Amino acid sequence: MSVQNYYKLYKPYGYLSQFVNHQNKRRSKKLLSEICSLPEGTMAVGRLDEKSEGLLLLTTDGKFSNHITSQNIEKEYHVMVDGQITSEGILELEKGIEISVGGKLYKTKPCKASILNNTSHIIERFVRDDRHGITSWLSITITEGKFRQVRKMTAKIGLPTLRLVRVRIGEYQLEDMTPAEVLTINY
Repeated sequence: MSVQNYYKLYKPYGYLSQFVNHQNKRRSKKLLSEICSLPEGTMAVGRLDEKSEGLLLLTTDGKFSNHITSQNIEKEYHVMVDGQITSEGILELEKGIEISVGGKLYKTKPCKASILNNTSHIIERFVRDDRHGITSWLSITITEGKFRQVRKMTAKIGLPTLRLVRVRIGEYQLEDMTPAEVLTINY
């Protein structure tokens, strides 16, 4: 029986959630292989888009990957939005939002959402100048992962996402990791 490997990575902004690029049109994109060297066969569990950052689990174990991407595992995101989040906006998110997925309307499952007053745990990164208007932070915890789901949900309530940081997947947390840091985890 082969040894399985499990890692957590703080995926930096601007990187694709993959080690190898097979697409001609995306040749200049930054890949995970540029920031870490892991055993052959290591794959990302789920994805974070290029403009998102935060916790990404990596493994050589397909069963672990299937378990983590199941709809029973919570994924928590801390999201900076353009505008002021209100309690009404939080309620809308919690009830489920109708978004477009693959060209069809889809209502997201109910989720957990709250206003974030303390963002000291989030590493500073310039997003835009303050003169462009107020921003606010919220926490969104979902159990599904449709394409760009969180971004579509905040946009639907009139608050486009400016920054998205995944801080937790199930029991695994980003904690005080820094961008591009890789840690071995137990499973």
